[in-house]
Order: sequence, then structure tokens, then C-alpha cells
Amino acid sequence: MPSDRKAIDAAGAVNAFLTQVAATPRVGPPGAGGRLIFAMDATASREPTWDQAARIQSAMFADTRALGGLEVQLCFYRGFQEFESSDWLGDSQTLLQRMNRVFCAAGLTQIGRVLEHALAEAGRGRVNALVFVGDCMEENRERLADLAGRLGLLHLPAFVFQEGHDPTAERSFREIARLSGGAWCPFDANSPDLLRDLLAAVAVYAAGGHAALTRYGQARGGAVLALTHQVTHPGRGG
Repeated sequence: MPSDRKAIDAAGAVNAFLTQVAATPRVGPPGAGGRLIFAMDATASREPTWDQAARIQSAMFADTRALGGLEVQLCFYRGFQEFESSDWLGDSQTLLQRMNRVFCAAGLTQIGRVLEHALAEAGRGRVNALVFVGDCMEENRERLADLAGRLGLLHLPAFVFQEGHDPTAERSFREIARLSGGAWCPFDANSPDLLRDLLAAVAVYAAGGHAALTRYGQARGGAVLALTHQVTHPGRGG
């Protein structure tokens, strides 16, 4: 595919992602802060971009502090059936310290465990969004679809960021996003600024809803500003 065609496709995916974020109703009262599960594939294929992702994730707090804050729970899987989740964390430094202690290890994907964990957390209390960052899928697609549909029934959207261009992963990731009421978006290691802005958009949505997201887009500009021109239901959300 020519480079200009790739750029057009990437821009379309970003626009579609932002539109879906903007149109997603936020669960929970305004001003209550937000709770976001941030789940990452920490298998060996992700090692080259892990440090970059840690810095991006830490920066999300700065964009949501004025909205009443954001609590983040870090989850990751790696190696042989290893899955870990943190407590709910409310400051970037603690989160960054946690992520800096994580190293990647070879193993199969455990996306199903991520979705099951999100369902369990939602059963214990309000969760506004699930973010998942990964590059491949080695599980039963129907099982993942079922779990994603259950997230949708709980109004817990999954915002899925795909690194790379694996077609099998893309089909499943798109389905998880659609069935949960979230959105899918691709990125690569050469677009850290774009990933930062898109993650921040999800974080602002989780913390303050649609109105906060619109204000953030107008102030931030760039890719996030695009959403202010695409929202077809401005009354939905926070």
C-alpha cells in the first residue's frame, strides 16, 4: 500500500475512534472523577515500546486533574499465565514506578483474562472505561466476543489500541471494541504523540464525560480537536 494511502487510512481510523469516544455515554455522576483500567500486553513482542508506553500513560493524569481526578488500575499479562493488576492509583508517580518494575516476557496473549478482570471490577464498583494496548491475539475469538458483549451490557466501553498490523488481531480487537460500546484505533512506534493524545482523550472522557472531552479537544488541538467537528450527538455523555 502506498504511503499516502496508509496515511489516509490511519487518519480515517483516528477520526472514527474520536467520534466513537465522543458519542459514548459516561456512566456515573458528573464531578465524581473517573476510574479507568489500563491493560497492556507485556509479552516479548511489546518490549521495544514498553518504556514509551509507560511515559505516555503517566502523562494522562495531568490532563484530567482539573476534572476531579482520574484513578487508574494497571493490568498486564506476560510469560506463562502471569497476570497482575494494581490497586487503584491516583497519581502519576506511583503508576510510573509500578510500570518501571515490569519487564516483558515471552508468552501467549491473555486478553480474555483482561476482559474477565474488567467485568469483576465493574461488579465491585463503577468503572468508566477499559483501555487495552496490544499487538496480537492468540485466543478463542468467540469467547472474547462474549466477554466484550457482557462489558457492553454493563456500559463499560473498551478502547482498544493496536500496535502493528496483524489482521487476526485487528478483526478481534475491532469486535471487542464494537460489542463493548468502545472504539478501536491502530498506532505504531513512530507515532507516540498521536497515541498520547488519543489516550488522553479517553482519560478525559472517563474523568469528565463528553463536555470535558469537547473542551479538551478545543484546547489541545491536533488529532483530538478533530472530534469537536464530528460529534453528531452533542447531548450524549457527561
